[in-house]
Amino acid sequence: MKRIVVLISGTGSNMLAIQEACKQGRVAGQVVAVIANKASAKGLEKAAAQGIDTEVLSHQAFDSREAYDAELKVLIDSYQPDLVVLAGFMRILTGDLTRHFEGRMLNIHPSLLPKYKGVNTHQRALDAGDKEHGVSVHFVTEELDGGPVILQAKVPVFDGDTADDLQARVHEQEHRIYPLVVNWFCQGRLALQGGRAVLDGQVLGESGYANE
Repeated sequence: MKRIVVLISGTGSNMLAIQEACKQGRVAGQVVAVIANKASAKGLEKAAAQGIDTEVLSHQAFDSREAYDAELKVLIDSYQPDLVVLAGFMRILTGDLTRHFEGRMLNIHPSLLPKYKGVNTHQRALDAGDKEHGVSVHFVTEELDGGPVILQAKVPVFDGDTADDLQARVHEQEHRIYPLVVNWFCQGRLALQGGRAVLDGQVLGESGYANE
């Protein structure tokens, strides 16, 4: 069973989706710790209720991003993870941290990357008049939201939709595809090779589909 450390900043809904999949045997791994950068993160209580170790490492206690990430790296490593999962962890990570965990750190981003890196993705999709929106799971690299895409899920954009409507629709897909990708990694089927996401020996394209 692979050891998984999950990083959160908020409600931890994706963390819970992964934890539930682990309990049901749909992920060949175990969430061994949940780390938050805010003591107010509601996901901490949910993780503790599942019997998962929780940690708070507040970024406000550090003078620089580099100092925070150095301590975060030590804390994550103390749990000897096979995989680090970012699940709504609202921090821009330094190159030192991303390089240390390269190939074993995943993120989920609420857009069809490479569209709409960064924040406010749902409103940006509405403002652009997009007819479809979605979510991407990708390997974490030094480039913000720029690592190789592993899998995407699309949702329709309807006339009259608000950002909250889109967020709810996207969340449903997040909870479906994130545990799936985590399981691929835990099974040894998924890897980062030469800067590309590779599943079952096939290089995945930009949208998370195998290239011919």
